[in-house]
Order: sequence, then structure tokens, then C-alpha cells
Amino acid sequence: MSKNALNKLTTVAVDAAKGRAKPYKLADGGGLYLLVNEDGRRYWRIKYRVDGKEKLLSLGVFPEVTLKRARTLAGEVRKLKATGADPAQERQYAKAKRRADAANTVEAIAREWVAKEAKRCDWADSHGRVVLRRLEKDVFGRLGSKPIGSVTHADLLAALKRVEERGAMESAHRVRQYLDATFRYAMAKHLVPANPTPNPQELEVPDRGRFAAITDPKGVGALLRAIGGYSGSHVVRTALRLAPLVFVRPGELRAAEWAEFDLDAAEWMIPAERMKMRRPHLVPLSAQAVALLRELHDLTGTGKLVFPSERGRGRPMSENTLKAALDTLGFAGKHTAHGFRHMASTMLHESRKFRSEVVERQLAHADKNTIRAVYNAAEYLEERRQMLQWWSDRLETLAATDNVVSLGKRRPGTRNA
Repeated sequence: MSKNALNKLTTVAVDAAKGRAKPYKLADGGGLYLLVNEDGRRYWRIKYRVDGKEKLLSLGVFPEVTLKRARTLAGEVRKLKATGADPAQERQYAKAKRRADAANTVEAIAREWVAKEAKRCDWADSHGRVVLRRLEKDVFGRLGSKPIGSVTHADLLAALKRVEERGAMESAHRVRQYLDATFRYAMAKHLVPANPTPNPQELEVPDRGRFAAITDPKGVGALLRAIGGYSGSHVVRTALRLAPLVFVRPGELRAAEWAEFDLDAAEWMIPAERMKMRRPHLVPLSAQAVALLRELHDLTGTGKLVFPSERGRGRPMSENTLKAALDTLGFAGKHTAHGFRHMASTMLHESRKFRSEVVERQLAHADKNTIRAVYNAAEYLEERRQMLQWWSDRLETLAATDNVVSLGKRRPGTRNA
């Protein structure tokens, strides 16, 4: 059969078709026809048979779908039918897949994995937020809306390489781990046939100096003097000055709430849900730390957070704020916010003035004695009080010069914590 014999309609005839008292059809051949309604609206349809039963498939509305386009779509239907498939059923399968893809995006499945993993592993809320922030920053923007089954190894590697390009090698490896876990979770749900996450070897070796810390006394003194002269936000400056005095994890410091502090008793009780080890942590406060906090209370004490974000909306200071401040002061690659913990651990152990278990308890490290069944937040409290005050005095001595502000001065009548 020739093409002209198969196709009977013309563009002129389709354009001229008007509504009548009843709907009517204009056949084009091969099952394709134009249905013209009473109101003049025109619809492309194709009819075919499967197992002797007539089926009908819509191909769109004229003029959005032209005669030429309708014939192309009709040809695709005929080719599909020739394979033994039912075009209408295949269309239903495709729609179902699109709905599934819309529900099973990379972002949706990653968030689902985070929620389930946080519950399974009893994550601290702060840790869950960190994981989501990394995914939001480095994955969701470009890949979040894609169906998880459509994401390729190349897609993921490109996303990780963008993280590397800004120098965040460690973050790239962390995000890779989250993606690997997300896709393994997707495999368990039969959403993807294989895990396309790149291998660690495909990324740059992370900078193990991410927790770079200055630990020699001369260098510590220079660092503290630089912090004392920091000219940025007063809230950020106070966080930098307080960080070496309490040497908690940066996230525990940034999200501190005023309700956790008893400044009269010179104590800070960090609740279990904000601690990495999911145990409450008591931090004795030195006189210098109390003085800093009392001064800051005049500025942020009416709110919930000790170190609120400058962007407001009840959010704590971002995880990059202290890093950026230290980088501005010239310590990029030399000292990090987490480095204050390493500084304290190294110098306190080297001082030999305090028992190792006292130092480790103040660092809130996991208790290696698995026989001990009960955790006591106040364990070694008096020794820790003495240690924190000695440490603050030591830092004050190292920071002392003629032309900079020290880390803090004791106020008359302030308790020696």
C-alpha cells in the first residue's frame, strides 16, 4: 500500500473541520482518525486490535499535535504492536514508571535513608542535620529531582568532583559515603539494579589535616592573640575565644543554648541528644569562660541560642563560620575549629598534671572500659574543674602581650571553677 493510499487526510481538511450536531470522524488510514466534537475541538485517535479485541489510544489534540506529528505517533504505535505488545498497556506502564520516578527521586530516597538510619543507629539530632546539610549543599541542587534509577556513575562522580574543586576533599569522601549508603538502600528497595556510587579511589586523598591543630606553646600564643584581635562579629569572636577554654566539638559549641548553662555554678550541661556519644556531658567552666559568657549574655541572652546565626530565624551559627574566621586570621590549613580539642588533649597530656582518664572524660571520648555499665556525667568533676581552670590560666599566660586583649579576665567574686 502506498503512502498516499494509507493517508487520506490533508492539512487543509483538518484545518477546515468544524463542529456539527454530533461528533464525527475523519479517517487518515491505518487506524488513525481525527475526532471532531460538537464544539469543534479536534482529537487524534488510533484504533487497533489485540487478540481480536478493538483498542483505542489517544494521540493528542489538534492543533497542538499536527497532522504530521499524529502520523508519526501512529507509526510508533503500529511498530510497537508489531512486536506483540499492547500500546495502551505499555503507555500505562510508562505512566506508572513516571509516577514512581517522581516519588523516588534522589532527594526523596536520600532523606528516607537518613531518617531510617538516624533511628536505627540512634543518631544525635545534630549529626542527622549535618548529614542532610551536606547532601543539600552538594547533591540535591543538581541531582535531587532526578529519578534515582536514572542516576549514573558519571553523574555522581561529577557531583563529588565539584566538592573537590572547592578544596573540600574530606567532605567529598563523606558525601560519597552517604551516597553509597543511599544507593545500597535503594537497591534493597529494588529501585535501582546496581550501585553507581564511585569508589573512594576515584577521589583525591582527603587532607588528614582537616583537624589541623597548633600545639606548640609559641604557636598557641600567636593563635590566641590573633583571635583576641578578631574584628568580625562579636558573637563569632566570643565563640573563637570560648572554644579553646571548653574544647567541646564545634557542633556542640555552635548549637549551645542558654538553658544548658548555670553560670552561678560555673557549669554547662550539654544534653545527650546533642552529644556524639548520646550521653549528657558536663563541662565545668573556668572563671574566664564564665566572664565571656556573661558578657555575651547581654547580647544574645534574650534568645534561645548562645551563638545564633547572623541570618536569624532561630538557627545556630553555621558550621563554616568558625572555619572562615580562622582562615581570615591566617590559619587556613594550620588550625581548625576542631583543632582546639587536639590542642587541649596534646598539651594537657604533655603537662602530666592531670590523669589521662580525667582529660579523656572532659573530651567526652567513648569509655573504653566496657565493664562499666553506668555513665556518670559528674565523674572526676572536681579534678576536671581544677584542670579547666589551670588550662584557662595557661592559655591566658600564653596569650598575654602588651597590645592585645587576653582570653578573658576573672571578675571579682567569680567562683574559681
